[in-house]
Amino acid sequence: MAISSALSFLSDRKRPIVVSVFLFLLLSSLFLLFSPAPAALPFFSSPSSHLFSSSSPIASSPSPIAVSPPPQTPTPVSANASPPETPIATSGPPQPDTTAFTRDVSAQVPWPDRSTPTAAVEVGGSADTNETITGVSAGGDGAAGVAVPSWEVCEVGMGVVAADYIPCLDNVKAIKALKSIRHMEHRERHCPTAPRPRCLVPLPAGYRSPLPWPRSRDMIWYNNVPHPKLVEYKKDQNWVRKSGNYFVFPGGGTQFKTGVTRYIKFIEQIMPNIQWGIHTRTVLDVGCGVASFGGYLLDRNVITMSIAPKDEHEAQIQFALERGIPAVLAVIGTQKLPFPDNAFDVIHCARCRVHWYADGGKPLLELNRVLRPGGYYIWSATPVYRRGKRDEDDWNAMVTLTKSICWRTVVKSKDVNKIGVVIYQKPTSNSCYLERKKNEPPLCSGREGSHSPWYTPLDSCILLPAMSSSGEGNSWPVSWPERLNIKYPTTSDNSSQFSQEKLDADTKHWKDLVSEVYFSDFVAVNWSIVRNVMDMNAGFGGFAASLIHQPFWVMNVVPFDQPDTLPVIFQRGLIGVYHDWCESFNTYPRTYDLLHMSYLLQGLTNR
Repeated sequence: MAISSALSFLSDRKRPIVVSVFLFLLLSSLFLLFSPAPAALPFFSSPSSHLFSSSSPIASSPSPIAVSPPPQTPTPVSANASPPETPIATSGPPQPDTTAFTRDVSAQVPWPDRSTPTAAVEVGGSADTNETITGVSAGGDGAAGVAVPSWEVCEVGMGVVAADYIPCLDNVKAIKALKSIRHMEHRERHCPTAPRPRCLVPLPAGYRSPLPWPRSRDMIWYNNVPHPKLVEYKKDQNWVRKSGNYFVFPGGGTQFKTGVTRYIKFIEQIMPNIQWGIHTRTVLDVGCGVASFGGYLLDRNVITMSIAPKDEHEAQIQFALERGIPAVLAVIGTQKLPFPDNAFDVIHCARCRVHWYADGGKPLLELNRVLRPGGYYIWSATPVYRRGKRDEDDWNAMVTLTKSICWRTVVKSKDVNKIGVVIYQKPTSNSCYLERKKNEPPLCSGREGSHSPWYTPLDSCILLPAMSSSGEGNSWPVSWPERLNIKYPTTSDNSSQFSQEKLDADTKHWKDLVSEVYFSDFVAVNWSIVRNVMDMNAGFGGFAASLIHQPFWVMNVVPFDQPDTLPVIFQRGLIGVYHDWCESFNTYPRTYDLLHMSYLLQGLTNR
């Protein structure tokens, strides 16, 4: 009677969902209360309190942190606009809550070829439920006789900043044991194995909740990423400046010192077919710097995956993520990038310092793998427009390699600052590959291609795209935003396992659940200040699709051992990566404003 009375205000349509969520949370609470020390997944920090409204009970920390008001915010230096008319509030943003908070929504998702599992929430410190780790308390007093899980602060190797610790990229012992770093092996993943770290990453001193979007694109708190070396190192290229308690991003870059907006317009002028935000929706920016290129493409309805290796330029990806721009730590070294074949509409490289023709051309072959047939590669680097011997040798090597993989030179031009750009296009059919006089690089055999790129060595061969009945390779999707509701690709390797009906059902499910429950009943979540979301088990991307009209982006993660739906996600004009949730993610701590999990833990508990 109490439950019925409490939920009497809900519609009949919403009542079953909310009742199931209520019962799940009640059972989870009982489980946590009587479990000696529940198991936990490492490296998940609790959401910051700035995600919750002041009326939420979650937002009240048992030990509130005193906050002094910050100084007046300086006017941000934008790359394409006058300073904002409305000043940033001078009252300090709320500090992160130190109370652990984990939430999972039990929802009946129409997942491909699976029986409906039981959702679960796990918190604590150790895989052994009888073990309690001493250290930092996870919060709560606990009942008498019940062990309260606790955590140690992470111990890191020499040269690693504890507040920036990424276990799989900061494994100092493994990196020192490498026999070679010629191919950037020291920037690849080397995850700790035994014992696996189960610890908390501390906040940097003076940390504050990030500024809201779009202000965060132009400025961030200095104390959140206290790494000033890039200011001096790139001072003549307008990457980043320090202004009082802030880092300010003028929108410059090595190849676009006068502003990224002009550079984006220049590309569209010399290549009108690129049609930002209509024909071109997904972009990979290699060696992205502080990701101003991707940050300003968001204004054009283009979603950019910016990548760079950790520490190649101090904190460049950390700056990008703190700004609220999509980015991951990655390097084209010896292993494939965590993206599916034929994923991106455009790939961009502005002085990304990758020797594309090295090692038999493997780095460029990797770009060819992830570039959609008919997609464009935009290369802006000194070999395009300078005439020193080294630049000419690099250019000639690039000409030979691009011809050998059948890329067509569409345009080569210079902007008003005499910075050169060349744009290549990947073929839409296999005829050029089959008609080459020299089979070099060779075509991949059936055993070499079409497998998961997770921890897979780079190919030394050309992967041919699957052909449709018309002879075209993965024909170009319809224009954005109609692309979001595409028909299931018949050329997909998983076409026998998935279907249009399952894709449609997943889309409808998340559309209804988000509109009727997430936005209506989850009053604790302050959606207005969410800049980014990670969907940890994305499926077909239905959750991200349901949020497409919100002013934030979603990183869709497809576990490497789950059905491979990531090609569908990219086909819909969304972005994502493969990952193994038994390991740490390739991102800095404090990256995401909100984490979303659905049916993820069941598969992990068996591993």
